Amino acid sequence: MEERHAEKYLVLGLNIAFYRKRNGLTQEVLAELAGISRTHLSNIEAKKVDKSLSLDVLFRISDALGVSASELFEMR
Repeated sequence: MEERHAEKYLVLGLNIAFYRKRNGLTQEVLAELAGISRTHLSNIEAKKVDKSLSLDVLFRISDALGVSASELFEMR
Protein backbone atom coordinates (compact mmCIF):
# COMPACT_ATOMS: atom_id res chain seq x y z
CA MET A 1 0.00 0.00 0.00
CA GLU A 2 1.31 3.41 -0.92
CA GLU A 3 1.49 5.88 1.94
CA ARG A 4 -0.43 8.48 -0.07
CA HIS A 5 -3.45 6.14 -0.10
CA ALA A 6 -3.32 5.27 3.61
CA GLU A 7 -6.25 7.54 4.52
CA LYS A 8 -8.42 6.01 1.79
CA TYR A 9 -7.73 2.51 3.11
CA LEU A 10 -8.52 3.72 6.63
CA VAL A 11 -11.87 5.19 5.54
CA LEU A 12 -12.65 2.03 3.57
CA GLY A 13 -11.98 -0.22 6.56
CA LEU A 14 -13.96 1.96 8.97
CA ASN A 15 -16.92 2.10 6.59
CA ILE A 16 -16.93 -1.66 6.04
CA ALA A 17 -16.98 -2.13 9.82
CA PHE A 18 -19.76 0.49 10.16
CA TYR A 19 -22.04 -1.13 7.58
CA ARG A 20 -21.24 -4.62 8.87
CA LYS A 21 -22.29 -3.67 12.40
CA ARG A 22 -25.31 -1.73 11.13
CA ASN A 23 -26.45 -4.92 9.38
CA GLY A 24 -25.87 -6.96 12.54
CA LEU A 25 -23.14 -9.09 10.96
CA THR A 26 -20.07 -10.51 12.60
CA GLN A 27 -16.74 -10.46 10.78
CA GLU A 28 -17.05 -14.20 10.36
CA VAL A 29 -20.46 -13.97 8.68
CA LEU A 30 -19.50 -11.08 6.37
CA ALA A 31 -16.29 -12.84 5.42
CA GLU A 32 -18.25 -15.98 4.55
CA LEU A 33 -20.75 -13.98 2.47
CA ALA A 34 -17.88 -12.26 0.63
CA GLY A 35 -15.91 -15.48 0.14
CA ILE A 36 -12.83 -14.35 2.06
CA SER A 37 -11.25 -15.38 5.35
CA ARG A 38 -12.21 -13.69 8.60
CA THR A 39 -8.55 -12.78 9.05
CA HIS A 40 -8.48 -10.98 5.70
CA LEU A 41 -11.64 -9.05 6.60
CA SER A 42 -10.19 -8.22 10.01
CA ASN A 43 -7.06 -6.85 8.33
CA ILE A 44 -9.16 -4.77 5.92
CA GLU A 45 -11.09 -3.25 8.83
CA ALA A 46 -8.02 -2.72 11.04
CA LYS A 47 -6.76 0.83 11.44
CA LYS A 48 -3.05 0.13 11.66
CA VAL A 49 -2.56 -2.82 9.34
CA ASP A 50 -1.11 -2.45 5.86
CA LYS A 51 -3.62 -4.12 3.63
CA SER A 52 -4.72 -4.44 0.09
CA LEU A 53 -7.71 -5.97 -1.57
CA SER A 54 -8.79 -6.66 -5.08
CA LEU A 55 -11.72 -4.95 -6.74
CA ASP A 56 -13.43 -8.32 -6.83
CA VAL A 57 -13.22 -8.58 -3.03
CA LEU A 58 -14.39 -4.98 -2.67
CA PHE A 59 -17.44 -5.66 -4.86
CA ARG A 60 -18.25 -8.89 -3.00
CA ILE A 61 -18.09 -7.06 0.34
CA SER A 62 -20.27 -4.21 -0.92
CA ASP A 63 -22.81 -6.69 -2.33
CA ALA A 64 -22.92 -8.57 0.97
CA LEU A 65 -23.46 -5.30 2.83
CA GLY A 66 -26.10 -4.06 0.39
CA VAL A 67 -24.27 -0.81 -0.40
CA SER A 68 -22.43 0.45 -3.45
CA ALA A 69 -18.67 0.19 -3.54
CA SER A 70 -18.46 3.98 -3.82
CA GLU A 71 -20.34 4.37 -0.52
CA LEU A 72 -17.52 2.49 1.19
CA PHE A 73 -15.11 5.30 0.29
CA GLU A 74 -17.26 8.21 1.50
CA MET A 75 -16.03 10.13 4.53
CA ARG A 76 -18.50 9.99 7.41
